[in-house]
Amino acid sequence: MLVAAVIFINLALIAYTIGVWSEKRSGELKLKHLIFFGLGLAFDTIGTTFMKLLAENSSLNLHGITGLIALILMFFHTVWACVVLWKKKEHQIKQFHKFSLIVWILWLVPYSIGVALSFMK
Repeated sequence: MLVAAVIFINLALIAYTIGVWSEKRSGELKLKHLIFFGLGLAFDTIGTTFMKLLAENSSLNLHGITGLIALILMFFHTVWACVVLWKKKEHQIKQFHKFSLIVWILWLVPYSIGVALSFMK
């Protein structure tokens, strides 16, 4: 199960990074970016679920707290992208990448903590 968790978390990194940076490069939010955000969220949720099942202690630590916050932010980010695309307000579509970059950077915090922790074992 650990291998599956690591694979899904890394798939989340790949999908989310593609979505965020392709949106930034294109200069506007598009449906394909939303699809990558959704894939990143789904992969991260699956990987996090596997990790939680493997956790030896259930107490919240820095990695767990930042991971939960990042997952909530990813969910909010994906939902907000849906709203922005649905409303079709040009200004929001062109400025959405700023929010995407902030969420992506914050998502990297628990990802990096997880990588660092894996080297300590």
